[in-house]
Formats: sequence, structure tokens, C-alpha cells
Amino acid sequence: MTLIHPSALVDPKAELDSSVRVGPYTTIGPHVRIARGTSIAAHCVLEGHTTIGEDNQIFQFNSLGAVPQDKKYAGEPTQLVIGQRNVIREFCTFNIGTALDKGVTRLGDDNWIMAYVHLAHDCQVGSHTIFANNTQLAGHVEVQDWVILGGFTVVHQFCRIGAHSFTSMNALLFADLPPFVMCQGQPAKARSMNFEGLKRRGFSPARIKVVKDMHKALYRDDLTLQSAMERIAQLGVDHPEAAQDVGDMLTFLSHTPKDRGIVR
Repeated sequence: MTLIHPSALVDPKAELDSSVRVGPYTTIGPHVRIARGTSIAAHCVLEGHTTIGEDNQIFQFNSLGAVPQDKKYAGEPTQLVIGQRNVIREFCTFNIGTALDKGVTRLGDDNWIMAYVHLAHDCQVGSHTIFANNTQLAGHVEVQDWVILGGFTVVHQFCRIGAHSFTSMNALLFADLPPFVMCQGQPAKARSMNFEGLKRRGFSPARIKVVKDMHKALYRDDLTLQSAMERIAQLGVDHPEAAQDVGDMLTFLSHTPKDRGIVR
């Protein structure tokens, strides 16, 4: 208990590892569980059925686990689950899920979440992402691993953002953003692929060449989505070293609703 500031209000039913640090004037509710090595700074509110993993750094003035901003929510015991080694900067708001979807809002591991980020109910965020200041996700959004969202990015409800993709500052997404794609604008338009990010993550020149070819099929050769997917599938056959990248792209595209489509 020496790591909990005397002014913090921690419900006796909350489950905190003995190594958890809690700053002054922070409030922690009865259904919150926090694993070892995590630090909670001053003036935070952690409530709801919220589970936080190991070695997270949660800065001051965060609201985590509040009820959804959804009029259909009727008090169900839905959840917020945060993984390990995340950095969550100031003034972020993460809501619990709703019974009409997965019932859980989830943040994976090793994410860098900057100030004023909002994760609405039922968002599913992977690992190794970077959300710049004021990124705003509406309900039911899926963000895969290694995504970078530029400052003031706004994502419409139910949209999906593929692995290794990148948005510029002030991007506004109304459609699914495929893996590897860089986009810009309001509404967002595809500009290129995230080649620099792939180099930094150790992608070989051969794999990057296949990503370029997938971009050409999707955006440069005036193909229908179905025709582009057929060409992309052949790339996986011709270049087995990039079969996983091709598979990730095809899986993503095959789950894109026809009424929403992809960022073009």
C-alpha cells in the first residue's frame, strides 16, 4: 500500500498487484484489476469492469472504463481490457464495450497512445500501434498491428484499419483502410504504401516489391476489387517469401463490406 498515494480512492474490492503505483487523487472502482509493474499517475478515473496488464504507464487525467456513449447501453457488465507495456498519455478516454457487439473494448500490447485519444465502445486495437494526439475512434472500429494514425485522425464507426497502414494528420476515414496503405485527406484517399515503415520493421526488398505490386493492382491499374484480389492472390503463388503479406491483404479485403468498400 506504500505505492498508493494517501489521497487516492481505491475501492477495497479492486485487485491491484502490490507493485502497482497510484498517484494522488486517482479513483479506482471495485471491478478494476491491475497487474504488476503498472503505474497510474494523478487525477485518473478507472472504473467499470476494467482489466489492465503488466508494465503499463498511464499518465495523469485519463478516464478508463466509463460507460459507452451509446443510448442502447443498459448497464450490462461489459469490459475494457488493456494489455501490457502500453504508454497512455494525458486526457485519453477509453469506454467499455456493449452487449450488442463483442462486449469488450480491447487494447493490445506495446502501443504508444498520445494525448486526447478516444477509444469508443467495442473498438479492437492490436499491438505496436502509434496513435498521435487527438486520434478519435468511433464505436466498433478495428485497428490491426503496427498501424500509425496521424494527429486528429477520425475514424467512422465499424471501419477497419489494416496492419502496417498509416494515416496523415487530419485524415477522415469512412471506409476500410487496407494493410500497408498510406492515406490522406477528408475523406481519406490512398496515396502510397508505407514503405519506410516496412523497411524499419525488417521487411526484405523482395517482400516490399510484392507490397508495391499489390498497391499497383489495387490503385493503379483500374481493376475491380475482385480482379485486383485475383492478381494479388497470384503474387502469393509467384513469391512465396511474401505469402503471409499477400494472405493478410486478401483476408482483409474479403471481409470488407460492399456498402463501405476500401479507401480509394
